[in-house]
Amino acid sequence: MDVFDAIRGRRSVRRYVSKLVERELIEKVVDAGRWAPSSGNTQPVEVVVVTDPEKRRIMADVSGYAKYLKDAPVALVVCVNLSRARSRYGELGVSYFAPMDASAAIQNMMLAAHALGLGTCWDSIFDKMKVKELINLPENLEPFAIIALGYPAENPNPPPRRPLNEILHWENYGG
Repeated sequence: MDVFDAIRGRRSVRRYVSKLVERELIEKVVDAGRWAPSSGNTQPVEVVVVTDPEKRRIMADVSGYAKYLKDAPVALVVCVNLSRARSRYGELGVSYFAPMDASAAIQNMMLAAHALGLGTCWDSIFDKMKVKELINLPENLEPFAIIALGYPAENPNPPPRRPLNEILHWENYGG
């Protein structure tokens, strides 16, 4: 699958087959995130893989929308290492650059998962303190997002997209 097929074919999957995801595939997905760009090459992203059904149930309970986390065989808790984020840019590294760095890593992971035949869904609305306690994160790590990962039990239709000529502007807005 080429990168353009992966970009156009990836969907947010909220229903999963009850099948374990092989460790090798999980590692490939996380490794794709490792290769994402980061501001000043600070590489502040770390990932905690959660397969325990009870922990995933608790994460679903403390999420605003991601009730599907209890059914996905894997939850990837994408974290920001605050020490690494601050190392080059101080607090700006935490408040401004780290969210972009984590988002780039997440997009890489989601595209890699799709290319491997796996489905994902990104959740960023959850009780961060409860998740931090649940997975024993040290003080310098903050959970940024939870990515559900598994074999898809659905193939959602592509959502509508604005036409390219509506979003692409040459030289000036409206140009």
